[in-house]
Amino acid sequence: MARVPMPVRWGDLDAFNHVNNATFLVYAQEARLAWLADVDGIWFDETMMPVVAAAQINFRRQLAWPAQIVVELVAKRVGTSSLTIAHRIVAANDDDCVYADGEVVMVWVDPASGRSVPLPEAIRAACQSPVESGATTSK
Repeated sequence: MARVPMPVRWGDLDAFNHVNNATFLVYAQEARLAWLADVDGIWFDETMMPVVAAAQINFRRQLAWPAQIVVELVAKRVGTSSLTIAHRIVAANDDDCVYADGEVVMVWVDPASGRSVPLPEAIRAACQSPVESGATTSK
């Protein structure tokens, strides 16, 4: 679905001088937001919005500053009202150097009721075609 390049920031480091574990989820979030920003069509409004229902991550190797990474996103499962997005965080210059992988389940809900609503057609369509997000956007 998307490959989103981003830098590791010095502020991402913890006391042990490597990227803090929670920051990996922030990288995945930033990649999802970059992908969503490139989605053609309406994917949220006053009647529907996405929320994260579950997040899972596997830490594969330590990541330090300075570094350039790419967050890869793939639609793993497209459901009635939810989307499971697999993510991989890799070195920008070596796709075989995997720092972390995992997945996030996003559910579209009605903000007024909190109940799930059907997945927007714009999201369904966006899951069918690859998109480069960030500095290398192309459709």
